[in-house]
Amino acid sequence: MRRFSLATLAAAAGVITVAPMLATVSASASTSPIQIPDSALSATMTTMGGASVLPTTRTVAHWFGTAANPDDGVTYGFNMVGADPSLNESTTVTADIIPVNVVVGGATYDGSDVVGATLASPVFANNDYSSTVASTSAAGGFTSGGALSNAGTTQLEDATMRSQFNKGGTGYHVLLNPVVHPAITINVPSNQGTLLQTGRGVVAADINIVWWSSQIQNLDNSLGYVDPTHLPIYLTNNVMLYEGHNPANCCVIGYHGAAHPTGNGAGSTNTNGNAVVQTFAWASYVTPGFFNPKTAWALQDIHALSHEIAEWADDPFTNNTVEPWLTPTAPQYGCTAILETGDPVVGIGFAKGTNTFEQGPTPNGTQVADGYYHPEDEVFLPWFMRSNPSNAEPSQDGSGGRYTLMGSLNPYPGFRQPATGC
Repeated sequence: MRRFSLATLAAAAGVITVAPMLATVSASASTSPIQIPDSALSATMTTMGGASVLPTTRTVAHWFGTAANPDDGVTYGFNMVGADPSLNESTTVTADIIPVNVVVGGATYDGSDVVGATLASPVFANNDYSSTVASTSAAGGFTSGGALSNAGTTQLEDATMRSQFNKGGTGYHVLLNPVVHPAITINVPSNQGTLLQTGRGVVAADINIVWWSSQIQNLDNSLGYVDPTHLPIYLTNNVMLYEGHNPANCCVIGYHGAAHPTGNGAGSTNTNGNAVVQTFAWASYVTPGFFNPKTAWALQDIHALSHEIAEWADDPFTNNTVEPWLTPTAPQYGCTAILETGDPVVGIGFAKGTNTFEQGPTPNGTQVADGYYHPEDEVFLPWFMRSNPSNAEPSQDGSGGRYTLMGSLNPYPGFRQPATGC
């Protein structure tokens, strides 16, 4: 997985203003969208920065644990959000939702437009996780669902953590309390962003990742209400990031990170663990039809946000390491040794909740929406630790402990057994 240092991001400065913006972008914007085929798209997430912590560090509520890996003989330490599951305690973290309105190529993408849909989504609203009506098929489309989890009726990340530690029916919880803040507007220079249009006529903003991330990092250090015990979530609407100098090298749709804030500027990551540490995330709500629903059905709406919150909870300071892993379902990450629970299963998900936002046909008339949200499946700690059997929630098919939230609904054999090396 590619990681970006905060020092690199600090080099890209820009202007951030606060103002209300119009909601919808169209292909008639002053910049003609770049036409990009589905074969050129690759949904990716990444991390930013990283920070060490001590018990005295003021940061998000977390606990420290260890797990032994029988494959390489190493006992790995890790920090995770919440309280030690063995204590059966409930933790609630405030999520500061900061809508970001983006002006690029003469068009506007208003993050405020997707706040309501995001709050109503499984990320923040309670849902029953006993079953799902649909899940990703081996071809990338969707198939019928079935029994899902005994995590109960709760928020998505709480269900994920309860399943990961087999804590259904106990007092263990990791909950989010959303607080919505005024929108921030970012004006993107013409040399840092453009527009992309995919085969169904859906147009998205496409912005240079280094420039964009510097803007978000500056916000972390300048917004007076960002609290290190909270999780600031920068929420955008159909905004993609590209790497390098080629806008067609798309699409990063979310990241999370951690840093030691130092006021204005990019912050530092080398204060030996005894300073304030701010965790943060950016994720884009993805318009149905931007990605091809026949090959990437789950890559829409809150898929990226579910990914980032799950990874933040299992690796809040982006420094939990594991034995290197590689999976054919996510070749874009290569061989990586980071505990990033969403990376192996990007694009794999299931239907949950009721979604009434952007459920009409795409601009070319293709009907792609189905009335549900599409959270991502998440890989569990036993998968990375090569634990066999897994000590997570039992799988639905009776084969033993599961390795992902979807368990036996995940169609790929590599997630019904421990990770393989590289």
